Amino acid sequence: MAATALLVATLVMAAVEFRPCWSQNITRASFPKGFVFGTASSAFQYEGAVKADGRGPSIWDTYSHTFGKIIDFSNADVAVDQYHRFNEDIQLMKGMGVDAYRFSISWTRIFPNGTGQINEAGVEHYNKVIDALLGNGIQPYVTLYHWDLPQALHDKYTGWLDRQIIQDFTAYAETCFQKFGDRVKHWITFNEPHTFAVQGYDAGLQAPGREGNSATEPYIVAHNTILAHASAASVYRRKYKPAQKGVIGLSFDVIWYEPVSSSASDVEAAQRAQDFQLGWFLDPLVLGDYPSSMRIRVGNRLQKFSGSEVAVVKGSLDFVGINHYTTYYASNTSSGIVDFLLNDTLADSDTVAFRKWFVD
Repeated sequence: MAATALLVATLVMAAVEFRPCWSQNITRASFPKGFVFGTASSAFQYEGAVKADGRGPSIWDTYSHTFGKIIDFSNADVAVDQYHRFNEDIQLMKGMGVDAYRFSISWTRIFPNGTGQINEAGVEHYNKVIDALLGNGIQPYVTLYHWDLPQALHDKYTGWLDRQIIQDFTAYAETCFQKFGDRVKHWITFNEPHTFAVQGYDAGLQAPGREGNSATEPYIVAHNTILAHASAASVYRRKYKPAQKGVIGLSFDVIWYEPVSSSASDVEAAQRAQDFQLGWFLDPLVLGDYPSSMRIRVGNRLQKFSGSEVAVVKGSLDFVGINHYTTYYASNTSSGIVDFLLNDTLADSDTVAFRKWFVD
């Protein structure tokens, strides 16, 4: 069926000698009142129909057609064709009894070139999706950016490396608030910004596969992303939230780090790893600045927030989304192995994460 992947839930059990108690009868009543059960997707991975109804190309279209030919010839031109088959998918979700569906809006379906004239066909598509979800008792949780930057903005000014992106993202976000905010009550500005900052602009393993200065560019991308979130959240809170009664937040990919020993140096190393992974983005939004461990080690390569920017950035979250995949052991080290196990961006933390496939 079109959305088989949509319905697959994977449970990874990494604990040693994990003994599940299958005899326990777990039901919805086992969870706290108000607990929301849902499923999720991203536009580029699910929609397909990349040239339908005026959609413009994104950096992931370009990347998949460039590097997909080298690796496995894959791209997302069709994917699971959710663009055309969303009604089937929603019926599958309803049959599962989910409460919510988190999906992302493709920026280039709303603005094919990133800015300019609105593509009404794209707006109409998401109106249909939202209405169909609500009609089946499923709440829409909307992600505004799940890595698919309009290719036109990357070509025009290198996208997230230029502060112009803050203005353009805010304009796109506000358009979504205007068009869908009467029904959408949960907004996620960005999904996993750490991933696209590092993998896209340091390691080059994801779009746009940037081969620039990996010692500086991920920090610039991250800084502009934080400012773009804060700008969009400010607009939502001032102009739309009072009437629409929604909330706005951000989702992080969170790896947890445990010290490999109880020594003070390893405990501090685990904290540094956490700072460079989660604190990098969360600390400014909660405390108004980057972690001190980053400031010390990254130095002038790490941007600074002005006083006016701090006022907008700090406290710009109504909620925090956590995507947790795994936990690593961390150990303090000054050896060159850091550069092998961690990319250039994180090497300055003097922290090594012992991934299980490495130690095995």
